[in-house]
Amino acid sequence: MNYQNVKFEAAFGTLKQLPKSDRAEVAFAGRSNVGKSSLLNKIFNRKSLARVSSVPGKTITVNFYSVDKVRLVDLPGYGYAKAAPGEKRRWAELMEGYFKTERDIRLVIQLIDMRHKPTADDMTMLSFLREMGYPFVIALTKCDKLNKTEFNARLAALETELADYADIVKIPVSSVKGDGVEAVKAEIEKAVS
Repeated sequence: MNYQNVKFEAAFGTLKQLPKSDRAEVAFAGRSNVGKSSLLNKIFNRKSLARVSSVPGKTITVNFYSVDKVRLVDLPGYGYAKAAPGEKRRWAELMEGYFKTERDIRLVIQLIDMRHKPTADDMTMLSFLREMGYPFVIALTKCDKLNKTEFNARLAALETELADYADIVKIPVSSVKGDGVEAVKAEIEKAVS
């Protein structure tokens, strides 16, 4: 895949707006501020194609990017505590609707902040992906913010924390330094080929 040929297609804020799936899709899921948009920008080698913010909850729509004959999908983050209840409901409907409508989802890149134990929401999402039968990999984000000792300690802890997902590929990634980005691309290409 030539990620240089990426183009932003559209953003949709409600379930009714979501178009029918007409090609293979790779979805990026994770809690608010975990680095979904930053990772997409790194994959695309663009600074700001996907909107990035230090404020959680910035991606409030399902954003579609077209690369060759594949769509990469930036999903709204879950678990943002300060969002209004109505907004949280809309996000939940949008996310659930995205996954439960007939889509050609070949892979979900589930992002989890490597610096912390996976949240209850992260564990719920992993369980949902497994129950629904979606193929997924786990991108452990923000690995560049850990020193070598912390990095190794978190990797060891994650073996226990994610013991139910021992069979799932886990890739430490840094959207700043580019660590793991080629491995994520390889997983995408394997899934859509």
